Amino acid sequence: MTDATAGRPNQKSRTRKDLLDAAARLLRQGRRPTLEDVAEEALVSRATAYRYFPNVDALLVEAPLDGAMPDPDALFADGSEDPVERLNIVDAALDDMIAANEQALRLMLALSLQQDRNGDHDPVPARQNRRAALIDSALEPARDDIDPVVRQRLSRALALILGTESMVVLKDVLQLDPAEAREVKRWAIAALVNAATRSGRP
Repeated sequence: MTDATAGRPNQKSRTRKDLLDAAARLLRQGRRPTLEDVAEEALVSRATAYRYFPNVDALLVEAPLDGAMPDPDALFADGSEDPVERLNIVDAALDDMIAANEQALRLMLALSLQQDRNGDHDPVPARQNRRAALIDSALEPARDDIDPVVRQRLSRALALILGTESMVVLKDVLQLDPAEAREVKRWAIAALVNAATRSGRP
């Protein structure tokens, strides 16, 4: 994979984020923008905006959620360096955000699943990867204790546990109450971090 090819997913995520930020700015002005308005605000073409979002409703549902995500700097202001404790802080903050925005998050999931991605040889992200930055910040104090390859695998495994999809499984499929769901996630977080740490230092 060339450097140019490797950079394309990041560029696509940045373009998608620019569209979300532009929509959020217009919404804060009290407007209900069209997709063309958002494209102009984000300094991208109308065709580009339509490639990332099939309609303005999908964009306007997601834009406020993007701004509702917890800020890593605020989460870890207490200075804890225990990765398990830090990940539990992330989980609790995400739980609060999800509880406050559950209906909109479920709608966002439904809209993303409706996107037709067949035959797209250069796909754009169907979803914004917001949880990775939180997970990476939580794991930062353990950077020297976990092999980089293992740390990447750990981060990806944690992404299965933290977030909206986990809520759907725990609440809808397993029918757990919030306290039970929190205990399951905390057990899984500790188990994954311990397994990664046992894999050895870099």
